[in-house]
Amino acid sequence: MQNRLVIFVSGAVLALGACGRHDEATDNTAADMNVAIDNGVVVDNGMVANDAAVAPSPLTAQGFANAAAASDKFEIESSKLAATAASSAAVKSFATKMISAHTGSTAKLKSTLAGMSPAVTPDDTLSADQQAKLDSLKGLNGSAFDSAYASAQADAHQKALDALNAYAASGDNAQLKTFASGLVPTVTAHLNMAKALK
Repeated sequence: MQNRLVIFVSGAVLALGACGRHDEATDNTAADMNVAIDNGVVVDNGMVANDAAVAPSPLTAQGFANAAAASDKFEIESSKLAATAASSAAVKSFATKMISAHTGSTAKLKSTLAGMSPAVTPDDTLSADQQAKLDSLKGLNGSAFDSAYASAQADAHQKALDALNAYAASGDNAQLKTFASGLVPTVTAHLNMAKALK
């Protein structure tokens, strides 16, 4: 009987000891889950909890190349719609200029990237915002299209200008920094033209 009591007490002590360690481990895990790192990314036991952290930063060569390529694609695709959907001659003229200018900047981007090591291949996948704007333009015609297109162009060119200035100032590749700063005057002119369409 005494042996059974010793076994029972020993088991109880071990169980309580394990509970104490579990609570401590839980406290440490909870503290680990609340560790924040740069850019608001929260780490949970070493796992990244924010998908945006996986995408290349716009200040890296890859991130900038992707942003520039997507910007050009949005400008070209939205401007192609103006050929049939716009009613204003000014909007149609602007759209033709945008197709030409952004086709040219895409070629210049690819030429700049061609000799880089490590290699950078731009991904021109539109952002969710760009895709939504493009989709909404597809459903418009006449003056409604003209107004929405002018607004989308002003917004897109402002974002492009901000990205160019940021990369020119703080980017990680000298060739791309030169490319970015070289496009600033052109994109500024396009932004002013887009604002004038409103």
